[in-house]
Amino acid sequence: MAYSLLIVDDSKVSRMMIKRNVSQLQPDWLLLEAESGEQAVEMVRTQAPDFITMDVNMPGISGFEAVAQIRQFNSTSKIAMLTANIQESSRTLAAELKVTFVPKPATVPAIRQALDYFLTAS
Repeated sequence: MAYSLLIVDDSKVSRMMIKRNVSQLQPDWLLLEAESGEQAVEMVRTQAPDFITMDVNMPGISGFEAVAQIRQFNSTSKIAMLTANIQESSRTLAAELKVTFVPKPATVPAIRQALDYFLTAS
């Protein structure tokens, strides 16, 4: 089955790396991109992706704020916080929002960890 994945990161380079690594592991998946938390919330409303990778630190609303907004209308999306922000408070907040936490950089093993979470949780 082909799934859709929304990649949310304000860094174009990070989005490209994530996209490349996901494409290697899951070539049939539809990959969508958002460069801000606000854009991600709107895309989840209109596109309803199966899975989401979300950066934490972005201009405008943070990744955590975007997830909180998404959870108001979509409680079932599988979300991985894929971020260089490895503070314990970030891990705690990720657990409270019922999302997994995958540290950057977006290497193939890190992406595989996120994809394994998505596929076993669905």
